[in-house]
Amino acid sequence: MLAVLPFMFWGVQSYRSDGQEGYIAIVDGEEIQRREFEQALRDHQARLRAMFGGNFDSAMLDSYEVRDSVLERLIQQRLLFREAVSNGFTVLDSQLMSEIGQIPEFHLDNKFSKKQYESFLRNEGLSPVTFESRVRQELLLRQLLDGYSEYGFVSDTVTNRVTYLSEVERVVSQAQIKPEDYISRIEPAEEEIKTYYDTHQSEFFLPERVRVEYLVLSLESLAENEPVSDEAVQAYYEEHREEFGQPEERRASHILIAVAATAEEEEKRQAREEAEGILELVLQDPEQFAKLAEEHSDDPGSSSLGGDLGFFGRGVMVKEFEDEIFQMQPDEVRGLVETDFGFHIILLTEIKEAKTAELADVKEQIEERLKLQMASNIFGEAAEEFSNTVYEQSDSLLPAAEKFELTIQESDWINRNSDEPSVLADQSMMNAIFSEETLVDKRNTEAIEVMPDTLVSARVLEHRQATAQSLSVVRDEIVERLKRQLAEEKAVKEGRELLADLQNGVEDTVDWGEPKQVSYMQPDGLSQEMLRAIFKADIDSLPVYTGVEDMQGGYSLIRISQVIEPETIDKERKADFGKQLQQMKTQEEMSAYLDGVRQRYDVTIKRDSY
Repeated sequence: MLAVLPFMFWGVQSYRSDGQEGYIAIVDGEEIQRREFEQALRDHQARLRAMFGGNFDSAMLDSYEVRDSVLERLIQQRLLFREAVSNGFTVLDSQLMSEIGQIPEFHLDNKFSKKQYESFLRNEGLSPVTFESRVRQELLLRQLLDGYSEYGFVSDTVTNRVTYLSEVERVVSQAQIKPEDYISRIEPAEEEIKTYYDTHQSEFFLPERVRVEYLVLSLESLAENEPVSDEAVQAYYEEHREEFGQPEERRASHILIAVAATAEEEEKRQAREEAEGILELVLQDPEQFAKLAEEHSDDPGSSSLGGDLGFFGRGVMVKEFEDEIFQMQPDEVRGLVETDFGFHIILLTEIKEAKTAELADVKEQIEERLKLQMASNIFGEAAEEFSNTVYEQSDSLLPAAEKFELTIQESDWINRNSDEPSVLADQSMMNAIFSEETLVDKRNTEAIEVMPDTLVSARVLEHRQATAQSLSVVRDEIVERLKRQLAEEKAVKEGRELLADLQNGVEDTVDWGEPKQVSYMQPDGLSQEMLRAIFKADIDSLPVYTGVEDMQGGYSLIRISQVIEPETIDKERKADFGKQLQQMKTQEEMSAYLDGVRQRYDVTIKRDSY
C-alpha cells in the first residue's frame, strides 16, 4: 500500500465538517496550506483507527507533539520531492499504471476495474489527474530513498562480532569506593577555602533585588464583589437548564453504500438498488446487521466494528444522518438515508437520556458565571479607572486598594529573573519595577496587563544593589562544596591505586559484592561505562580487575571471575541479527541524509498557527 493513500482508511471522521484557510509553513518558497495540514491530521487519525480499532482514542491527536510530527512529515515530503526532481529521477507511465493497478481498493473480482477506480476517486473528491500526480510523487520519493533503505550493508565479520558480544556473559563482582566514606575525615584548609572563594566569586554574587507591595485587578477579583440575587440565579438556571448536566446521546450502527453526490444518475441508481437489497436482508433478520455491515459497508472505519459508530450527540454527524437518528427508537432500523456520502442503513442501538442537574447543585457555578458577566461589562471602565488611580496617586497603593476593595500583597526578595509571584514575572512588569522612577522616586508602577483581563501595579518597599557576598557569609557553603570535591578526588585516587595493586598481583582483600552474570543484552543495572570496561578487559588469566569512575563521584572496582561463552548460534538467529544491524545502519544513514536535506533549504514555520 502506498503511503500516499491514507485517505483510503477514512472512517466516520469523514462525516464531520471543518477546514480553515491560510498557510502554516513555507518550504523553499512553497506554502503548506492549513487545509492540507488538517487533512494530514485526519489521515493520521484514520490510520490509528484502522490500527487500534475500538481502542482508538481520538484525543491522542490533541497534543502539540503529534501535530508537530505531522507537519514535519509534510515538510519532509516537500524537501525530498525537490531532491528527487533536482537529481533527475523520473517515473515512467508504465510504472505509474502498474502501481495503481496493484491497489486492492480499485479491484473488482480480483482484477483492476477502471470503473471502480474512477468511482472510488469521485467518492474521495479526487480527480484521476490529481491522484495520479500524488502517486507519481510517491514513486519519485521511493526511488530517492531506496538507495538508503534497500542497499545498506553490514559485513559478516561485523555481524558475527556483534552477535557474539550480545550473547557472551561475564561473571562479575563489584565494590564501590564512595565519597561519603571520606567526607567526615576531610577539613579544608583556610587557604583552600580562600582560593575557592576567589576563583568562584561569581557563584556567590547576589543580583540586584527588591521587596515590593502590589495590587492585582482581575476580572475574577472584580467579580468577587458583585452581588447576585437568588432571583437572577433562578432565572439563569431556567434559561440555560440544558447546559447543566449531560445532553442526550445516541449510539448507532450503519451500513454505507458509497456514491458521490456528483455521480451520474445511473451510478446512483445502481448504488441505491444495492443498498435496497441489503436493507431487505436487514429487515428480514435485524440480528444480522453487524455481519452485513462487515461484509457490505463502504465505511472501513466502522465496518470492522459491525457498523458501530459509538455514542454521539447533536452537531457531530451530517444533518440528514443525524436528523434521522434522533427520531428513532432503540432497535429500530431505518433506510435508505441519503447523504453526500451515499446511502445509509441505520440501526439505533442505545439512547443515553439527557440529564439535568438540580439548581442546588449548580447554584455556586451560576453565581460565578453571573458575577463574571457583570464584571465583564464594567471591567474596561474599571481597568481605566484603576490605571488612573495608581498613576495620579502614585505615592501609595492604598487609594486604589480601597476604591476597588483589593488586598495589598507583599513579595519576598525578588530579582529581575524571579518567576514567583507569577503576576510579577512578566518582563514588562519587571522592567517597570526596576526602573529609576520606581526605585529612586518611590512611585507606583503604571498598571500593566500581565495576562488577559489582569492588571498589576507595584511599589518598591526595599531595594538592594547587586553585591558579592563576603567570604564569612558563604564560608560554610564553600566548606561543604570542598569537602565533597576533595572526598570525590580521594575516592577516585584510592580506587585507581587499589585497582593498580590488584592488577599487579597484590593480595585481593577487597570486600566484593555478590557475583552476577552480565552481558550487553542483560546489564543487570550496570552503566554503559562499566559494561564497556568489563568487555574491553583482557581475560587471558582470570580473575581480571577493572574499574570506572561512577556517576556519584566515587569509583567502582570490578572483578571478572568467569566468562560464559554463548552456545552455538544458529544461522537463522545470526541472520535476524544481521537484518537488525542493517536496519539500524540504514536508519542512521537515512536520518543523516534527511538532516542534510533540511539544512539545504529555507523552511519557515508559523508555530502559533497550529
